[in-house]
Amino acid sequence: MTLAILALTIALAGANGANDVPKGVATLGGAGVTTYRRAIWWGTAATLVGSLLSLVFAERLTKLFTTGIVTETPTPVFTLAVLVGACAWVAFATATRLPVSTTQSIVGALVGAGLVLGSGVVDWGALPETIVVPSLLAIGAAYGISCLLNLVRFPARDCVCVGIGRPSQPPEGGRESGFVAVPDVRFETGALPDCRVHGDASAHVALTVNRLHWLSAGAASMARGLNDTPKIVAVGAFALVPAGMGSRGVLLCVAAGMLAGSLLFGTRVAHRLGDDVVEMDPVEACKANLTTAALVGLAANRGLPLSTTQVSASAIAGASGAHPRRLHGRTIRDFLLAWTVTPVTAGLVAAATYAVLR
Repeated sequence: MTLAILALTIALAGANGANDVPKGVATLGGAGVTTYRRAIWWGTAATLVGSLLSLVFAERLTKLFTTGIVTETPTPVFTLAVLVGACAWVAFATATRLPVSTTQSIVGALVGAGLVLGSGVVDWGALPETIVVPSLLAIGAAYGISCLLNLVRFPARDCVCVGIGRPSQPPEGGRESGFVAVPDVRFETGALPDCRVHGDASAHVALTVNRLHWLSAGAASMARGLNDTPKIVAVGAFALVPAGMGSRGVLLCVAAGMLAGSLLFGTRVAHRLGDDVVEMDPVEACKANLTTAALVGLAANRGLPLSTTQVSASAIAGASGAHPRRLHGRTIRDFLLAWTVTPVTAGLVAAATYAVLR
């Protein structure tokens, strides 16, 4: 039983990696900054960092998914049923190229198996405050913030550069009078071909739009790892920690599963998010990523289990700005339908599995 639970925990992490890692970096491919395969590699590396940091900075999320939804101590069979329910739905969604929420899959599976476990096991009062309301607010906030950012049009700037030139030469006799040579530092924004900093400075630090886009995608992916890893660790820990496996060991297994899943199957969902929601330029995509990173990272630190799927997809949709007709209506419809059935489907599978195994 313990080996089966460990295998399913890693499988759920793999399905999560395949479905969720693309959400932080899909805009890199959609905006033409890089290929989807390179974007996935970048997102995987950043997610791994977030996963490792979650052991320190996301204790509230681990506690919520350990004791905050199901009030009784779960049995190994209960844990197995929850993992089957969540993993089955996320894997199916990935195969059909639908970005769905692992968070809501796990919550649905916990509730479904909890209903079979016994009356009063599910803490219904905690669900609206900790799951439902934050998720709905996050969808609105992600779309609204991204939309507002794209309504504000700044003058086009290809780069923000700091040029560090050679120190000015001291006047005759200056050294004896205490002259201090200071490097010539210049700050300039503008288009790359016209940037004087690039042309004659002995050294320069340049932050172009594309570089900022890469950084924002990495930040969004790291926030996703910080937010999602504790949820999967908490479910597996129900049975793995009592069996003698440390929480750090469970976390490393989850991180490894995420890495493998994202590298093997991550491009499927990435194409759907990057190409089929809205056509974006690099600036719009960068704003969407910054919105996702800020909301998901803040939520993980505050113990709110937001869905990275819903935040990132809403932020990408917000890139349409004042022109919602740019959105691909069929894709939005498919996403909303998948989000609606996610907790129900995962819950039904978990409930059926637990009813058969107990």
